[in-house]
Amino acid sequence: MMSEDAFSEVTPKKVRQRVFLVVVDDTKEMGNALHYACRRAQRTGGRLALLYVIEPVEFGHWLGVGRIMEADARATAEQRMQKLGAEVFKLTGSMPIIHIREGKRSDEVVRLVQEDDTISTLVLATAAGGADPGPLVTHVTNQLGRKLKIPLVLIPGELSTDEIDELTH
Repeated sequence: MMSEDAFSEVTPKKVRQRVFLVVVDDTKEMGNALHYACRRAQRTGGRLALLYVIEPVEFGHWLGVGRIMEADARATAEQRMQKLGAEVFKLTGSMPIIHIREGKRSDEVVRLVQEDDTISTLVLATAAGGADPGPLVTHVTNQLGRKLKIPLVLIPGELSTDEIDELTH
């Protein structure tokens, strides 16, 4: 028989808010990953994090041109994230955590997940209409178990928003 003292020693762990990471790009499928993550966050009391990666510009011999291109890319990233942030707020009622980084997209995804222990789930969408899921999905799935210690959710690129809503109930 257990004593009351045994129960008093058990302290509940602080429950951490789920953070769903979506990698922002220009594909149609990214919208599916975003919609899924918004619905899951909404239904679980979680929150979204958005990652936009600015790919490096190769203009070393034209330094001034390279800097202008980098500034333009940064402005584009900020505008895109502002627009998506408003969309996330509309769907979830909370603003997302915004990450804008420079580098190779696949490397920056892995690096962010390793650095930020608040991220609990990575949500990506597979490329629509093909056997190849896409370069980012391929890279990240190869990293699972070695460098990534969080669940990866893959959303088929062919799903409609209604089908995604059904999945997230």
